[in-house]
Amino acid sequence: MLEYLTAALMSFTSVEVLIALAIGVVCGMAIGIIPGLGPSVGIALLIPITFSMTPTAALVMMTAMYTTGVYGGSITAVLCHTPGTAASAATTMDGYALTEQGRGMEAVSVVTVASVTGGIIGAICLILFAPALGKISLMFSCLEYFMIACFGLLVVSGLTGDNRAKGIFSALLGLLIGCVGMDSITGVSRFTFGQLWLEDGLDSTPILIGLFSISQVLVLVDRLMRGTGSTIVEDPAKGLQGKRWEKGNTKKLAPTMMRGSLIGAFVGFIPAAGCSIAAWISYSMAKRTSKHPEEYGKGSFVGIAASESANNAGCGGAMIPLFTLGIPGSPVTAILYGAMLMHGLQPGGQLFTGKQAVTTYSIFLGFLLANVLMGIIGLTMARQMARICLVPNSVLVPIIVALACIGTYALSDSMMEVVVMLVFGLIGYVMKIFDFDPAPLVLGVVLANILESNFRRALIMAAPKGGLIPYFFTRPISIIIALVIIAFALAPMIGKLMNKKA
Repeated sequence: MLEYLTAALMSFTSVEVLIALAIGVVCGMAIGIIPGLGPSVGIALLIPITFSMTPTAALVMMTAMYTTGVYGGSITAVLCHTPGTAASAATTMDGYALTEQGRGMEAVSVVTVASVTGGIIGAICLILFAPALGKISLMFSCLEYFMIACFGLLVVSGLTGDNRAKGIFSALLGLLIGCVGMDSITGVSRFTFGQLWLEDGLDSTPILIGLFSISQVLVLVDRLMRGTGSTIVEDPAKGLQGKRWEKGNTKKLAPTMMRGSLIGAFVGFIPAAGCSIAAWISYSMAKRTSKHPEEYGKGSFVGIAASESANNAGCGGAMIPLFTLGIPGSPVTAILYGAMLMHGLQPGGQLFTGKQAVTTYSIFLGFLLANVLMGIIGLTMARQMARICLVPNSVLVPIIVALACIGTYALSDSMMEVVVMLVFGLIGYVMKIFDFDPAPLVLGVVLANILESNFRRALIMAAPKGGLIPYFFTRPISIIIALVIIAFALAPMIGKLMNKKA
């Protein structure tokens, strides 16, 4: 491996590869900031441009756009309550609260450092353990995917705040919305009411943008009409408080970032799980293990570090089954898979031997360097980016709405997606009025298809084995995941009992 890594380092002496890396980082951050676009759209647009490029330069540029696109979506999540991608939704919980307190620059800096930490650890896992972890991912079947989705659904209990009933209701509503469209197994239409455009179901991205962005726009408009807030920060005279990185942040946030990175890398390499589930699981675990869980949702730097380290580490994890087995676990990796085939790279063991190994490890190193460059740009521009919170709401609101509409329309060139976004914006605004958290609803929509389709496939596979329960006990990984779920569910009760005894 060392000889391949040494040869891979030499490829970065090429001007073409360096330019491709820089373009991927900058364009990824820009596209991630626009709600609805994200890295999948950006990479799809890059494919025609890379026809005449070498495989190394082309894939370095695309993988750089992948990780920086996820980070870019977190910037607007913090500053405007507008997550650019689903993976950044968890960051909104605490990031925007800090921006309202005039600490947007600090929040952006923590997001940057956590994203870089997660991205680097994900890249290290990709470089060192890709072949071995690729073989482990072959052991996952639909039953394991279902169990992981159940674990993600359990995360809802850690996101519901003081009123768990409202959070569970939001999650169930999300699961119901996720059932809209044609049944993937039987082909029967459900909840479409005769509308052909609903046959493909409701995309989670317009729902996400509506619930977080448009609902917050309505809140800002309401404040303007009442005359209670002309900018996001209640007192603009405070300016941008704090430093980019406080002295005690390293000691305070390092354990959370390490744990979040490992969670993200693990969840990311499981096909169909994705960065967004990794972010929510990491955020929920950080809240459950915190000595001050009441701070979460009100402006916790630890919460930001947990979600951001996980979603960027998930990018590296998601590429492990892609390169080793040719299994794309998300829309982004599916596009990358097509790009690899176009450039003559067939996923599998041959990518890690011979001449192709140099190209493979060059791509991995490019992914690592992209995270480092992303950190340099992010920390340098933190103060300038944070000035968004000082822009008058009368200017900011039209910009957010325009970007949200452009990004949503670009998903499928359909105005119906924009209508869905606006409808869920109104729903999100009503939820805010009645103190319902939109996060469980989004998580329910994201998990609905994974949960249902894999459960039904598991039932089909379990039929020859005598049923689901006997089949379950023949799957060691499912048993381990089930034990983790039970431990995760019982942890709060055990903690309360220990506190009472103390």
